[in-house]
Amino acid sequence: MTWDDLDTHLDRVPGTLSAYVGRLDAPPTWTRHPDATHYAASTMKVAVLAALHRAAEAGTLDLDTPVPVVNDFDSAKPGAPRFACAQHYDNDDAVWDRVGGTAPLRWLADRMITRSSNLATNLVIGHVGLPAVAEAWTLAGARHSVTGRGIEDFAAREAGITNLVTAADLAAMLGALATGASTPGRLASPAGCAAMLDVLLAQEHREDLAAGLPEGTRIAHKNGWVRGVRHGAGVVFPDDAPPYLIVVCTTTDLADGGPSGEEIEDDACRLIANVSAQVWAARHDL
Repeated sequence: MTWDDLDTHLDRVPGTLSAYVGRLDAPPTWTRHPDATHYAASTMKVAVLAALHRAAEAGTLDLDTPVPVVNDFDSAKPGAPRFACAQHYDNDDAVWDRVGGTAPLRWLADRMITRSSNLATNLVIGHVGLPAVAEAWTLAGARHSVTGRGIEDFAAREAGITNLVTAADLAAMLGALATGASTPGRLASPAGCAAMLDVLLAQEHREDLAAGLPEGTRIAHKNGWVRGVRHGAGVVFPDDAPPYLIVVCTTTDLADGGPSGEEIEDDACRLIANVSAQVWAARHDL
């Protein structure tokens, strides 16, 4: 396979397909529409995670202090009523079991990533604020990505306030975390970046990028899906080659992830897994 071959194959797929592949702290080996914007789905949760750890390092919150678990949030649209999440649209009953009680922010952040909990995400955003999430994108070097609202904030969505990502920006965010885990970086201390990578390494939804890798391969990643959208963004750590970034964003009818938010293996999953497998095969030459 050549990168031109892969492009030719993807040219036949309906919709917009973006990609970024390359080593850490190096120009990309292969890109495809890397600056095209896509609806973010749950990939924006990586920026929320970064904002949370930055706030903890600044001393404005404690990751281990329990906070109230509520289902009631401010809308990003000025003057709009408060909104709530729907449990059937979430992926993690464990967070819902705590509604009316408390949970540490660290635990909520873990569930936000590893199970992609929407309720946990909105709770974390409520403590760090959307401006802090925007700052995390900027510090990572992102140029086009926007986290304008929480999840299921329908009044804001109808007002045109949305969440967007690009393949290049997701690569910048994950690259900043991966390189920052070993040397002082832009986003957080090495210990903070390493802690965030550990959360991403524990990802439980493995139907796209991870599915294209040999069993047991370490990948720190976050995916996202709604009907018509499927993204995967990660850092792969082969035992026999340097780590590499891989991001595939798809806005396509092949993404059947249903309106209830459940994780299903669809044609877009298989497409991303195939790209991941092709990149894995070329890992020594990136």
